Amino acid sequence: MPTLKLGTRGSQLALIQANVVAALLGARAGVSCDVVVIKTSGDRLADAPLAQIGGKRLFVKEIEDALRAGLIDLAVHSSKDMPAVLPDGLALGAALPREDARDAIVLPAASVPGPHGSPSVWAPDDIVRRLGEAPTIGTSSVRRTAQLLPLFPRARFGAIRGNLDTRLRKLDSGEFHAIVLAAAGLRRLGQEARISVALPPNICVPAPGQGIIAVEVRSDDTRVRTVVERINDPGSAAALAAERMVVRRLGGGCQMPIGAHATVSSTELSLMTIVASIDGRRALRAEASGAVSEAESIGTRAAMRLLAQGAAEILAEADTARGAVEGLQP
Repeated sequence: MPTLKLGTRGSQLALIQANVVAALLGARAGVSCDVVVIKTSGDRLADAPLAQIGGKRLFVKEIEDALRAGLIDLAVHSSKDMPAVLPDGLALGAALPREDARDAIVLPAASVPGPHGSPSVWAPDDIVRRLGEAPTIGTSSVRRTAQLLPLFPRARFGAIRGNLDTRLRKLDSGEFHAIVLAAAGLRRLGQEARISVALPPNICVPAPGQGIIAVEVRSDDTRVRTVVERINDPGSAAALAAERMVVRRLGGGCQMPIGAHATVSSTELSLMTIVASIDGRRALRAEASGAVSEAESIGTRAAMRLLAQGAAEILAEADTARGAVEGLQP
């Protein structure tokens, strides 16, 4: 098979993920890949708050367009960036084994005595006491903000964008008392030691797909699909299918206050979900479980339970609030 063209964003994390996929394809399928860097809308609008510009394909559109046009053979994404419904002609070809799916609170380097420890050094209550009653917390995620407000009701949440080094520099220079990042990204970038506490999913339900590297292919490209299947992790793929179905049934996007986290044990899959109001005052939760083979059905059941509690109203309010903010932009 000729060398495959693998499309990806150009961030340090994206390139690490792309090279992981390329190495696996080489080891398990005997094929080589050329990495093709594609700049996305999210990269071009690097300084704008995600809540204001967040579309369903913000970090994947240009890559998916190149895939559909045949300019690349496969695409590698952080699966949480992908829309719940893929464009016509595209399909998920593989999901890699999941990294730590949790959200992580990171404190300034100067405030941590001695070398940074493991994520188990502090419990969430310890972080609350350490940060005080009204900290400034950096995050561009409405999902994280909505879930952390009950923990920090007097906190000021400020948008923070840029690569990891930029965010850590803003934190360490005193712009924020803490920032919230995906533990998976910190680990993959070799910055695990900066994790002050990894938030348990029952406290902050992760974004659907968080921690999973996804490989996207053309639906009709049997040759590439067959090759990519060799690196697929069935448990990770099932968890991703359940979580993505929640978003699909709720009609939400990647910048909506929706959390979904599936765990797979042997042949069983358990799913926890949340829809939270952006002011943190309301949080609807639902769980569902069943056979791994019924992953999408499990996601549907959880979503229906959320809708029965009034999730549609909360999501409509969140969408309206984001639209109002967008309308104020010059």
